[in-house]
Amino acid sequence: MEAVLLFSCGVLVVVVGLAVSIGLHELGHLWPAKRFGVRVGQWMIGFGPTIFSFRKGETEYGMKWIPLGGYISMSGMFPPQRPGGASRDASTGFLDTLVQDARDSSADTIHEGEEHRAFWRLATWKRIVIMLGGPAMNLLLATVLYAIVLCGFGIAVPSTTVASVSECVIAASEERATCEADDPLAPAAEAGIEPGDRIVAIDGRSTERWDDIQGAIRELAGQRVPFVVERDGARLTLQVTPLASERYVVDDLGQVVEADGAPVTETIGFVGVGPQYVVEQQPATAVLPAVGDNVARVAELILHLPQRLVDVAEAAFGPGERDPNGPMSVVGVGRMAGEIAALDQVPILERLSAMLQLLASLNVALFVFNLIPLMPLDGGHILGALVDAVRRGWARLRGRVAQPLDTAKWVPMTLAVTAVLGVMSALLIYADIVKPVSLFGG
Repeated sequence: MEAVLLFSCGVLVVVVGLAVSIGLHELGHLWPAKRFGVRVGQWMIGFGPTIFSFRKGETEYGMKWIPLGGYISMSGMFPPQRPGGASRDASTGFLDTLVQDARDSSADTIHEGEEHRAFWRLATWKRIVIMLGGPAMNLLLATVLYAIVLCGFGIAVPSTTVASVSECVIAASEERATCEADDPLAPAAEAGIEPGDRIVAIDGRSTERWDDIQGAIRELAGQRVPFVVERDGARLTLQVTPLASERYVVDDLGQVVEADGAPVTETIGFVGVGPQYVVEQQPATAVLPAVGDNVARVAELILHLPQRLVDVAEAAFGPGERDPNGPMSVVGVGRMAGEIAALDQVPILERLSAMLQLLASLNVALFVFNLIPLMPLDGGHILGALVDAVRRGWARLRGRVAQPLDTAKWVPMTLAVTAVLGVMSALLIYADIVKPVSLFGG
């Protein structure tokens, strides 16, 4: 019962955190819109039927039942049809009808005498500021959460103290994990290194961080070198010969580097020791690089999203396993938060830190995803503003006056993108139910 309660609390944290993230995203649009004089009729979290709402001034604030996003309703999103345009009649095509309906709906949001408050009338930079406000708010929230996690709670980092020593060397082609009598001893075990030893120096070079140890071992494959370790307050010098081991070269995002279609390998040293981890608070300078790394990972995932979705579908409808680094829905994120909260053997502060980091990553995903230059995402509106600015600038160079870009013509593309996003969400939710990504691999 306690585990179920903790799991539910973890899911609740994500639900509330997601609602707050969406609400702040929409506030990021709302504040500059009001600042620039645009009439905002609604600020809503979610879609579908309204759970509750209240009105303050000219804006209705509320929450709806389907928590898969949010929106603000701004006056005059689309410009009116240019003079001389074709009117709608019985022979008007379906797509043309959609476009004109969008124009009509946009015109209905403009109150008499407030034509100057329409979104489409704003200067280009003001429209871009409004549309960037939402993603920028998510990025800011992610940065704050990362600062709390890194500088407040701290993160587990490897120390120079040895936590484990491999007994033997098992070939990578072997599927077993236990040593057999004819397996060669691992270099560390053969030299007498023990768990609890603190590695002070390797080959005369002091080792203050685990990275120093790894770097030295990589370079000294096949060479017999002295390891100075501290054990029970005394220093010992042990002779270790790192074993030459071949491994794949990976880039900063953890992807295997290829050359001419084949994976690139490198030879490094191996001694068979694992570090003891300690929680250390990080300096403020570590926050932005951590956010940047997360942004790069999400961007890489989105660039390869079609293939990632195919992989998810094959795993969901077949015997394969889900990629733990692949895309997941809000259902999957909630399940992961629940598993974190239910880890009663882990200190509560570490669980809280992990959930805050999960919410930070969620906000990074919202930031990057909303910048995709497709309607109805924020990036699509930004693209529309930029194209409009280029058209007007080009017209001025030729001594002409350009009509506003008729973004209502992009409505069919908007519907197509919305349909694709709906199918993608349905697939991920299904996969997260029937074959979820688990912290424990099962």
